Amino acid sequence: MIIEKAKLIRLVIFDVDGVLTDGRLYFSDIDQEYKSFHARDGLGMVMLQRTGVEIGIITAKKSTIVTNRMQKLGIKHIFQGQTNKLIAFEQLRNELQLDCQQIAYVGDDILDIPVMSKVGLAIAVANADRLVLKYSHWQTKASGGEGAAREVCELIMQSQATWDEQLSQYGI
Repeated sequence: MIIEKAKLIRLVIFDVDGVLTDGRLYFSDIDQEYKSFHARDGLGMVMLQRTGVEIGIITAKKSTIVTNRMQKLGIKHIFQGQTNKLIAFEQLRNELQLDCQQIAYVGDDILDIPVMSKVGLAIAVANADRLVLKYSHWQTKASGGEGAAREVCELIMQSQATWDEQLSQYGI
């Protein structure tokens, strides 16, 4: 069932804090913010984009760190400061002219549930809030910020038979 859902995906939307990061918020004495991203997640996102699957980011917080990281990964669809994530979701869905069944969303907390309840493939990271698990079709083995995004990317590429082609670009 998950493989069938994943075959249809043309867009994967990721939350940031708790999904692409471990969810911890780090601040210095001068109120400078720090975030930690996993390198394997980034490579997985780059590989998935090369297969033609779009990636979007919808996050409640605003951060230049997120903007910079996503630009380095070639991600164009970045929505920050979105406490009502459905607005950005609908904007992105309309822009890309996609059916809800063609969209996956990866979340970890209550703010993610409204979008998760609309998409064809709702994914919770391993350490997601237990309420979020009730709305997910699938749960990663890895926690947020620890390879969960890579797991999602691999699931979709394997389901769509594009994984081997991506590995071949690295001589594998």
